[in-house]
Amino acid sequence: MSTRPWLRAAVAVIGVATVALPLATTTGITRPAEAAKRASSAETIQDARAAGHGKPDLDNRRGSVPPPSTGLAARGAGTGTQVRWNALGTPAVITGSTPLAEHLGADPVQAARAYLKSHEDLFGLSAAEVDALERVGVNPIGPGHAVLLRQRFGGLPAGVDGMVIVGVVGGKVEYVTSSLSRDTASPPAAAIAEKQAVDIAAKDGGIDLAALTAKRVTPVAVPAPDGVHRAYQVVLIAAGQDGAIAGYTTHVDAASGAILVRDNLVDGFAHADPGNPSWTVFPANPPSDYSSADTRRRLCHAPGPRCDLVTGGDPGSGRAWDVDPVTNTPTFTSMGNAVRTFDAQAYEDQHGGGTRGNAPSPSRDYTYPWTNAWYESRCDPATITRPDKGGLEAAVANLHAAVNRLHDWSYRLGFTETAWNMQADNGDRGGRGGDPELANAQSGAAVGSRGTAAQINTPDGISPVISMGLWGPFGAGFYTPCVDSDYDMTVIGHEYTHAISSRMVGGPDAGWASWQGGGLAESTGDLFAIEFLSEYGFLPSGDTPYVIGGYGTGDTGHGIRNYDMSKSPLNFSDIGYDLWGLQTHSEGEIWSATQFELHTAFLKRYGKGTLAQQRACADGLRPIDRCPGNRRWVQLLFDALLLTDSSADGFVDERDALLAADRIRFGGANQDIIWRVFAGRGMGEGADGTDPNDQDPAPSFVNPKGENGSLRLTSDDAGAVLRLYVGDYEARALPVADTDPATPLGDTVEMTPGTYRLLVVGAGYGHTRLTTAVKPGRTQRLRAPLSRNLASAAGGATVSGDGENQDKLIDDTEASNWVSRSGPVAGKSVVVDLAGDRPVTVRRVQVSAMLRLDWADPVDPGSQDRFTALRSFEVLACRAGCADTANFHSIHTSRPDAFPAVRPRPMSTELIIRSFRVPATDATHLMLRALTSQCTGNPLYAGQQLSDPSEPTDCTTASPRRDEVRAAEFQAFSH
Repeated sequence: MSTRPWLRAAVAVIGVATVALPLATTTGITRPAEAAKRASSAETIQDARAAGHGKPDLDNRRGSVPPPSTGLAARGAGTGTQVRWNALGTPAVITGSTPLAEHLGADPVQAARAYLKSHEDLFGLSAAEVDALERVGVNPIGPGHAVLLRQRFGGLPAGVDGMVIVGVVGGKVEYVTSSLSRDTASPPAAAIAEKQAVDIAAKDGGIDLAALTAKRVTPVAVPAPDGVHRAYQVVLIAAGQDGAIAGYTTHVDAASGAILVRDNLVDGFAHADPGNPSWTVFPANPPSDYSSADTRRRLCHAPGPRCDLVTGGDPGSGRAWDVDPVTNTPTFTSMGNAVRTFDAQAYEDQHGGGTRGNAPSPSRDYTYPWTNAWYESRCDPATITRPDKGGLEAAVANLHAAVNRLHDWSYRLGFTETAWNMQADNGDRGGRGGDPELANAQSGAAVGSRGTAAQINTPDGISPVISMGLWGPFGAGFYTPCVDSDYDMTVIGHEYTHAISSRMVGGPDAGWASWQGGGLAESTGDLFAIEFLSEYGFLPSGDTPYVIGGYGTGDTGHGIRNYDMSKSPLNFSDIGYDLWGLQTHSEGEIWSATQFELHTAFLKRYGKGTLAQQRACADGLRPIDRCPGNRRWVQLLFDALLLTDSSADGFVDERDALLAADRIRFGGANQDIIWRVFAGRGMGEGADGTDPNDQDPAPSFVNPKGENGSLRLTSDDAGAVLRLYVGDYEARALPVADTDPATPLGDTVEMTPGTYRLLVVGAGYGHTRLTTAVKPGRTQRLRAPLSRNLASAAGGATVSGDGENQDKLIDDTEASNWVSRSGPVAGKSVVVDLAGDRPVTVRRVQVSAMLRLDWADPVDPGSQDRFTALRSFEVLACRAGCADTANFHSIHTSRPDAFPAVRPRPMSTELIIRSFRVPATDATHLMLRALTSQCTGNPLYAGQQLSDPSEPTDCTTASPRRDEVRAAEFQAFSH
């Protein structure tokens, strides 16, 4: 994922600076209302093994080119269209409910050029400049095409941006995304040589040039608001001493030597018949109970005895997975056209190289013993030094087959040579070739690294790298079983999908280019992995088939995510909801929840079909219009990637791309269900798509294709100032209505019909959860059953006690928290003096262990640790002589798992505010006393869980923050 924040007109640059730029509003060009922006800041993500590696993406281009004047833009866009602008002064997105243009001819490229020529006012390109646009790709979308054209500047191709994608069907233009530049001047002459640019890029990325495994340097032009720059596009990939692989595409200014753009390329976590090769593999993962039962199945190139599944070979060439495309003969190893799978232990021993194929078999029967040694040994490092290297050849064979299966499946959905897929030999079918996926099995094992699962994305023509490693628990960090991720198909599928989307989005050298785009990339990885398994009838470990990493993490309820996507309450207003916010993985869960619901809607409309029909569609043996609903749905997801320019890759942009893909492929047959689902998840008509780096985009629950209803927030207390949220979150979420006359939001929200989980929050009233059904054509009064929060500062309560920021416990928001950081956790307490002099009756308390995002807090600055969150507590009460704590008596002791975090780490879903009944008690003061934190009280994070005592896993031993405890809210109620 790369962050190019200047591409939109109003941008928060994460980790660099904050820039606010004007965005023109014109007649006929709509712009949803902007949400209030939070101040952004750099973040150190605690879940390092679930995040990326190396330096963050960087874009040093600044400023913006104003869009064309109101009158010109309105006439150029046309009636009923919507335009969102990029910072080069051209449309980032043009979409509409009707075709943008018609009668442009049968040739899709000529139709695209004709459209651009007729809209010079919008794009700023003359007819000659349109003719000069380089044809990069023309990819089919059913009867239509996605046409990708790229600018050249003084003979140099655009290295970043300078592209336009036009969705065309039958001479009609349905959708346009672009990062075209109005400035088409030749860039200035170079002042540095190629070697200097390589040295600059290597130093910037911390790359050891002696350990390079891939290098490519290309002279390019980089358009920017301040003009066109001559640059060197430097792609460097190298092996690190720790077993990790680093990779960057860096655009170095050829005149000044400055870094213009840096993109981190790593996304991150029997006798055989020689004529019929076979691979013995786990279709989804080994047994969910981690037993050593060998449940592998045999995949064969062609039908034969004891073959459980027939692969059919590469869809483009028909070759078997182990055939050398140059000689067209078997390699008798894990080397083929689409994938070259390596023994990562040998690769890392050599600190580079990676040239040796493994899992050799003269009989082409790639079946090797699997003993579950890593799990059985409790991550014993000695396992990988034994003769079988911990079952390394079985892991190599499994990974080789897994990536080939994904290659073939995605090929039939459109990830072909013309869409810049990864293959050694493309024949005459398009693309550059010479870039098979390099797959490293048991990555990091030779140097003692655990927890690897990553994909290095590369431009077309350079091999990307997938690295799957041995997993195991990390003290106070990430608690997984001792498993080999080479066998978890959900994780492999997720990582391989990063390579798919990085090639299909914005052409062969671009990929997702925004914060929300990073979330889309993570979600797309999850969605494709699950859909692949579903279409072949393979069930991964999990309580449902929709859990990612259930085997790898040991958590069958959530996997490596906060939610099982089939049970998620998330919506667009929840952007930034997770414990620290700003995490592309958790943002992606919003898209996953939406897509699961859309997947369900397609199944309802078109049916599920039999397993035989599902497999026939997956193998390309049935046309799409004879396939079940899920296949039609995933086909549109692939199509939408081809319609996405890297300057238009926010959630709302991708919604529009899906709508356009449906119009192109299916004639718009599914516009109704697509709009209904997106509206129900807060991405309806009017949702803020202005800035894909926005952490607070305004949601909309309005369905333009159906009859909506409305909710009007009211209260029995006329003075109550309340906020209404959709879903489970308040901290870092955006309200959809309020009763505060000082805000522009209003007390009424229009919504597509359905049943919603809601949260009402108000100063002095705490948090109230409820569920409401919105009915079409009606405005319903939403009267929340409120009770005054007796422990609220807004009501006059005060607080004192241990630690810092005690007042944050009684401020009626989970966006801030109290912390105690010295001495043992048990016994740390705060005392709340309830408002008034007379005792009040308390029957219920609410407590939150949520963490916060306020990095600028002068009292408690910096990062927070999930394991410091409160786990169990005691509530005490006092009604007289309360200055002496001896006069307090206990009224409630929580369960040991009051906040029941699970493996592999505490999650926001388990830490948000909870309600606890207490005996009716008259009190003037209440005390919240901590008993345990997640670190000190959760048995899943306790004890030595590795056979290697040099790496402690007991949280109270391994964590430098073992004495720290945090809580966000303490509320008290009479009802």
